[in-house]
Amino acid sequence: MLTELCQELHNWFDLSRHEGTFEISEGILTADFLLDGQYYRIIGSVFNDGVHKYGDQTDLLDDEEFTGSVWALGIPKAVINLADKISEWQEKYGNADSGAMSPFTSESFGGYSYSKGSNLSSVTTANSATGWKATFASELNKWRKL
Repeated sequence: MLTELCQELHNWFDLSRHEGTFEISEGILTADFLLDGQYYRIIGSVFNDGVHKYGDQTDLLDDEEFTGSVWALGIPKAVINLADKISEWQEKYGNADSGAMSPFTSESFGGYSYSKGSNLSSVTTANSATGWKATFASELNKWRKL
């Protein structure tokens, strides 16, 4: 989610950019300029482009050698928390299995009918192409770069 969130914000919170040939071995990027727990962005990789957390043993990368860029990032804790909040929202409202994803506000069939409540803001945004973006717009805007 952090990759998509930073892309939406047009803000990668980059502290430094490093160009060259990099190696990922046993799921871990070799980079002496990153601190344990620091987020970084890979650009130019065949398998691993995106935002990752250095030293994270739970989300190992695919082994490869690539020529590209690695950006050391300084993503604020508030943005990381927002990404977690958006992920939770996506799990609840952002998939086709979600009851909130129904395009209908009411239905009637075979003697049965129902209507959803009048507060449909989360349902409406879940059905739109920008679901989480619209839902969290006010929180996103303070981090957004143009």
